[in-house]
Amino acid sequence: MTFGIAKSGTMSKHGLIEFDAVLAIARRGSFRAAALELGLSTTALSNVIGKLERQLGVRLFNRTTRSVSLTDAGRQFVDKIGPALQDIHEAMENAQSQQDTPSGTLRINSFAAAAREILPLLLQFLRLHPQVHVDLVTEGRLVDIVADGFDLGIRTADLVPSDMIAVPLGPRRRYAVVASPGYFRTRDRPSDRPKSPSDLLSHPCIRVRLPNGALYRWQFEKGGQPIQIDVDGPITLDEASLARMAVLEDMGIGFFMESDVQGDLAAGRLVRILEDWTPPLEQLCLYYPSRRHPSAAFKAFIDLARKCSAAKTATA
Repeated sequence: MTFGIAKSGTMSKHGLIEFDAVLAIARRGSFRAAALELGLSTTALSNVIGKLERQLGVRLFNRTTRSVSLTDAGRQFVDKIGPALQDIHEAMENAQSQQDTPSGTLRINSFAAAAREILPLLLQFLRLHPQVHVDLVTEGRLVDIVADGFDLGIRTADLVPSDMIAVPLGPRRRYAVVASPGYFRTRDRPSDRPKSPSDLLSHPCIRVRLPNGALYRWQFEKGGQPIQIDVDGPITLDEASLARMAVLEDMGIGFFMESDVQGDLAAGRLVRILEDWTPPLEQLCLYYPSRRHPSAAFKAFIDLARKCSAAKTATA
């Protein structure tokens, strides 16, 4: 079952917080996760549910220290209010779509590297439309943006669901393998620089741990043949900005999205290697479901994204 949910920032304004809270907990199976989604404290959410249960005279949830589940009464309540609440939110979105001035909240789901790339677009949008609030959530996992209450998602083109509308966000991207000039000065000869991915096995590299706990294997391709290298090195990190700091401190070779180190390459703080082994990747895309009544803020953001994408592609 898919439960409808108000977008962040609209619940209390329209007096629907109790119902949205019930659906969020039913969907998430956790008060804590639902509270984070709704922008409430866990205590405030618990108080909202407690008040509603007292008004109804029944318990909606079975609570233990490890789990939360709907009672029979709660399940029937959710089955009844879910479709009705979705209709109410659609009616509100319809009314809001008539606004001339973009306002309200846009919730966007992304992975961290894409969020860093799209942040300049978001900041430009907020400067143009100061009455809009953007709630950007970064996750390492793929989510159902409709079920999880997001307006938009950002993923590479190959990961956009087929039933979504996709807006490319500029030209194709690339990886970059880099090290500091200081690191290379510690090597005996210039010929020690890696000429192929397998040469990295004789160099200290900055390892990266993925959100699921796995160690990332560096991805290369040349002549249509993909290669993965399980590098080794003195430190393992789980965030690109930390890995960049380690590389700048001469600790070894790093593997990044090109956009994360463009400034360092241009300034000479980092040196690029194995460039012929890092061909263009899939484009980043903004994606969303078909909407009958998009808000003024939603329409304005999509329009700006399309314009910026066209400009980036033209200059690439």
